[in-house]
Amino acid sequence: MGYSKKYLPLFLGLAVGAGVFLGSKLDFSNPSAKLFSYNAKKEKLNRLIDYIDYEYVDEINTDSIVDVTVNRILENLDPHSVYIPPEELEGITESMQGDFIGIGVSYYPYRDTISVINTIKGGPSEKSGIKAGDRILMADSDTLFGESLIQDGLANKLKGELNSQVQLKVYRKGTGVFDVMVKRGRVPLQSVDAAYMLNDKLGYIKVNRFAETTYKEFKNGVENLQDKNAKSIVVDLRDNGGGFIAPALKMADEFLKDDELIMFTKNKKGAIENNYATNRGSFEQGDIYVLINENSASASEIFAGAIQDNDRGIIVGRRSYGKGLVQREMALGDGSAIRLTISRYYTPTGRSIQKPYINGNKEYFNEYLERYKNGELQNADSIQVADSLKFKTPGGKTVYGGGGIIPDIFVSKDTTRVGETLNYMLRSGRMGRYVFEELDKKRAFYNELSEEEFRKDITIEDGFAEGFMNYARSLGVEIELKNYQIQLKKYLKATMAQQLFGSGAFEKIINGDDAMINKVLSLSQKE
Repeated sequence: MGYSKKYLPLFLGLAVGAGVFLGSKLDFSNPSAKLFSYNAKKEKLNRLIDYIDYEYVDEINTDSIVDVTVNRILENLDPHSVYIPPEELEGITESMQGDFIGIGVSYYPYRDTISVINTIKGGPSEKSGIKAGDRILMADSDTLFGESLIQDGLANKLKGELNSQVQLKVYRKGTGVFDVMVKRGRVPLQSVDAAYMLNDKLGYIKVNRFAETTYKEFKNGVENLQDKNAKSIVVDLRDNGGGFIAPALKMADEFLKDDELIMFTKNKKGAIENNYATNRGSFEQGDIYVLINENSASASEIFAGAIQDNDRGIIVGRRSYGKGLVQREMALGDGSAIRLTISRYYTPTGRSIQKPYINGNKEYFNEYLERYKNGELQNADSIQVADSLKFKTPGGKTVYGGGGIIPDIFVSKDTTRVGETLNYMLRSGRMGRYVFEELDKKRAFYNELSEEEFRKDITIEDGFAEGFMNYARSLGVEIELKNYQIQLKKYLKATMAQQLFGSGAFEKIINGDDAMINKVLSLSQKE
């Protein structure tokens, strides 16, 4: 079987899964405890579990039976009502809180050691002198190296109580092995990857998810852009699968006039809750451009829909994912929880952007493949819309419901095998591992460079790119570059910048000659 046939569906599926993972689980309001009266159906299930527990001939793990039962029940409701077992809930909660208690390093198991990719700026490890390229061999009495090194559980060995101390044994090239004491602290998980000027008037801000800290990060980013004289702003929500609704509402409020409707929700009883803009908006006059793609979901769609339906800005890109269901987290008493769909949300014109799920979860989550097959990712005319779901904005613009936000300006996607493969290697971390090894060979040299010097002076040589292709072949991935040498080199340089300087440096390079960014630059010059 050829490489393209064997792996392309997987790459496409992974792209969709990565784009919607958080959005599919994390749109919820604050939970509220409720007491439920006696119900014969619930008592029936309780008795069944008790019979199996006490009377069945063999020993059975009834906890696993309950987990399976809960999952099967939720699967028959909708694609976004989900069960979260105890071992997953903590990590998801941390991700959406915006920080966690730890030592503040990005790392991965490299060969048989824990290798530091970079330290979090201002975090505990940076303050203690740990540097990119260091290998962490031990944490107190726990050995973190060897052939049996397994990533699961590593994070827990480095986490702990706030202000608690952990003694690390570290290996550094040129220095050898040494001990360092690190005091654990709050480590931020950034949801704003970058905020910088595209030119002297146009600012850019990239949001990767909607967590508790997102609005504060976003507000700071917008203020920094305004300080640099930004008259227009690009809000990049590509591949943002969503999260909490509240930050999306506050972000939209920054751009909308007082009392403009942002969105409304409706529950099973028909109760409607409206959300309006307030008088706190700080950027209500300048031009707004919102970038979306097929992985922009949930809270991203709330924001884009509010901007579009109020005729406030221009949506650029491709049709968004199509998630218009709101979840609430409800504890199950054993450390696990469910996120249950409690309402639908609607954009200001009254449209639901939830795509159909009547044919089951599998078809629902594989809908990206249908978009790929029908040509929607390359041609706006292939987007399937129903005239019955046509709505009008106050300014007279036609918008559609029934499955995602359709952009005002369409930008096609590179769906060639080589393009999809390179993007997969970039986003999956495979490229990062190769780059880390290459950086390690000249770590001292790169550590002396500033971000500006790196962007200006460093060029990816042919040998570096060819080395990556050989590395990809060793993983069973064959890449026929042809006209993609420039793109590969850009991806490699962006990955190097990310490891050396962080996500902001990555976005500045990856956005160079980006089709959507170029479209916005063209539009802004005409206005």
